[in-house]
Parts: sequence; structure tokens; C-alpha cells
Amino acid sequence: MKSKLLLCLTSPALLSLASCKNAPESEAPMNVIYILADDLGYGDLGCYGQEKIITPNIDKMASEGMKFTQHYAGCTVSAPSRCSLMTGLHTGHSQIRGNREIAPEGQQPMEDGTFTIGKLMKSAGYNTGIFGKWGLGYPGSVSTPNNMGFDEFFGYNCQREAHTYYPGHLWHNDTKVEYPENVNPGRTTYSQDIIHDKALSFIRENKDKPFFAMLTYTLPHAELNLPHDSIYQMYENSFEEVPFVYRGGYAASEKPKASFAAMVTRLDMYVGEVIAELKELGIDQNTLIILTSDNGPHREGGADPDFFKSYGPLRGVKRDLYEGGVRVPMIAWSPGKVKAGVENNHISAFWDMMPTLAELTGANVTSDSDGVSFLPTLFSKDGQKQHDYLYWEFHEMNGREALRSGKWKLIRQPIVGETILELYNLDEDIHEDNNLASVYPEKVEELTVVLDNARTESELFNFGRRN
Repeated sequence: MKSKLLLCLTSPALLSLASCKNAPESEAPMNVIYILADDLGYGDLGCYGQEKIITPNIDKMASEGMKFTQHYAGCTVSAPSRCSLMTGLHTGHSQIRGNREIAPEGQQPMEDGTFTIGKLMKSAGYNTGIFGKWGLGYPGSVSTPNNMGFDEFFGYNCQREAHTYYPGHLWHNDTKVEYPENVNPGRTTYSQDIIHDKALSFIRENKDKPFFAMLTYTLPHAELNLPHDSIYQMYENSFEEVPFVYRGGYAASEKPKASFAAMVTRLDMYVGEVIAELKELGIDQNTLIILTSDNGPHREGGADPDFFKSYGPLRGVKRDLYEGGVRVPMIAWSPGKVKAGVENNHISAFWDMMPTLAELTGANVTSDSDGVSFLPTLFSKDGQKQHDYLYWEFHEMNGREALRSGKWKLIRQPIVGETILELYNLDEDIHEDNNLASVYPEKVEELTVVLDNARTESELFNFGRRN
């Protein structure tokens, strides 16, 4: 099939996708399920090398689908990463470039009328739902899920509220759902189980029509807390533990390693149940599942990424712009359409989902994008376009920027009153140990020019230009 995609989005400049249309040759539109874990590291899954945590369902998903080794989150923390995913823009152009809190509940909203992947899929005739964490507005704002293209929402509007797994309330669309039983020490209602059940119900209710479901579980983000059922008991006595006792925002855990491992395995259980539901409904052959994470692994709440090697072969964790902070696992699964057992090194990022879904559905994108559709890679077709570069900025810890162009990675960050430039050859140094800035000054100068021109100014998120 010849591609009808009219624009190749490889220029640093923003390009419009308004005329892009490339519906797949299929009798019926493909359902899409996008599973977004929270703070799941590149090395937290068995299929990516994890040895201490059991993830049989996700590992099987990878063996039956395509495992990406060079996929990147939108940012190294949650809100800007999710905004990049929603809008098809990297953090040099997106509206939300940092975690900006709004009291008493919520985060900085996106602007009224923002075009999102929810609106894209709605325009293609899909029923849309999001189940889990939102983090891109506050209740009653112009940037709630229902205002941003989603027919149904159930979960946490506020990512700060999502720090607890036994919340006093969740949101069903614009209605607050109270859980008074969770206000006392005998808390019983575990949010992730409820959210997962709502997601399965949405899939069942839409089995006869095209649907787009985003399952934004907060596992395995802090706090480290979950029911002490058979999954937890599997790990309860597996590790030497140091109890986590800090109670000023996260629940204490007597066995944080066991809790973390069980949370990842619980996520794996949910993934297995989603796939089983698709098979039971007879729609697995016409459904695309993508599983990934919003950024690298965390250290909050007693989490120990060093013990689990959650970053795999990479350097860094959440809030770093080293690879461990932004490179994330991604698995694509669709029997008969995505080839089984494929490991793919195509370089892709969150902002590629907008053009990828546009090409999949034949929908019109009515806004600018920094993305490149990776649909040819997903379906093993010719004609895959490549990025000229990927760009990230991070608005904490005095501000940091990073750029990847081919094998080269440039990081610019202020340290002790000066700006440090770090250059790495990722083909030879995936752990980013050897700073080559002094060895290749011409390459540093070349990439710095690209870095300087990769972003537009933001009134809300602006750390200014550094010399």
C-alpha cells in the first residue's frame, strides 16, 4: 500500500498535519488500547532484562508483538510527559513543560480548545475513554478529560492525589465518587482495581464499535502500597528489607521492595486480563495495544531502583535527562498485524503518537506536531521516516535540556553556578559515562545551535537562555 501521508515531519520547525490521511486497508477500524504505566523503568520488565520481578503477561505480549528499544517519554516527569503525548509536541513547544500544581486539587491546565489525541480519535468515529491518572488540569477547568476529547473518564484528576492508592475520592467524568471507607486506617478500596474494572467495562460496552482506551494506571509510582493478597505474598519474604517509615506524603511500607515488585506484577496481571478480555470478546485480531511508561523509575516512597536495576543498562532515573530518565519500554501487540517476536531499534517518542494514530485511522490532524508516524515500523512496511532530532527540557533542579540526533546526545544543565555541556555517543556508550564534549567541540557547537532553536518561549515555563 502506498502511503498517502503528505508531510514528513523531520524538520525542526513545526509542520501542520492537517492534510495527512492514510487509512489502513482494513475491513473495520482497529481498536486502540494505550497502556501508560507510571514511573515504570526501562529495566522493570522481564522482557527488558528484569530478573527479580515476575511479568509473564507482558513478557508474552512482547514475544507475540514488537519490543522497542529506543522509545522515549515526553519528559522525565509526569505532567509534561503526558502533555507531549496528548498534543504531539515535544516540551520545547508544548503548553505544559513542568509539574505546576494548582490548589487544592489539580495541575496547570492545557488551554481551551487544545487539539489532543482524544479529539483526533473522536473525529475518526471512535468512542474514547481514559481510566487512571489525568494530571493536566483541575476539576471544573477547561482541561478535564471530557473537555479534551474523552467520552468517559474514571480515576484521578490530580496527579498529586494519585500518590495514594486508597483515596478519599476519584472522579467519574465530572462527578466526584467518594470512598469514606478509605479515610480511616482500615482502608479497603484499592483505586487501581476499581480503575481497571472500569476500563474492562468500557472495552465490553464498546466491543461492537471502534474504541480508543487509555489505561493510565499509576502503578508502580509511590506510594508503595497495595493489597496484601497472593501477588504481594509471592514477594513478601523474598528480599532483605529496610522499612520505609516516612509518612509525610507517602504511606509507610514495612517491606518496600516486596511492595514495589508486587505493584509491577499487579500491573502485569491487569495487562493479562485486558488481553484475555479481548480474546473472550473476539476482538483481539482487530485491536492494537501499546504499553509504555511516562518516564524513568523513581526513588520516592522507599523505591530502590538500584536494587532492581530498574533503569536496565541505562544511566539515570526520573528527573534526569540521561537515558534512564526518558528512555522507556514500549511494546506493541496486534495479532496478525504487528509481527511477533520482533525487537525494533527505531527511534521514537511520545509526540509520535499523534501522527501514528492519524495514519492508522485516516483522521485529520488540525494542529501542528513535532511527531513522525511510526505506523510503517509497527506494520513492518517500507517508508519509515526518521527524526532529525529529539528534544527535552525539564523545569526543576535549575532547568535542564537535552537533544538526541542520531547516535549523539547533548545535555545542557547548570551545575554549581555554571552551565555544563555533556556529549555522548549512544552507539558506543549507552550508559553515558564518557563526556566527549572536549573531544568533539565542533559537534557540540553544531548540536547547540539545534538545541537553541528547538524551543519557543513559554510564559509559564521559562528558564531563559544560558550562555
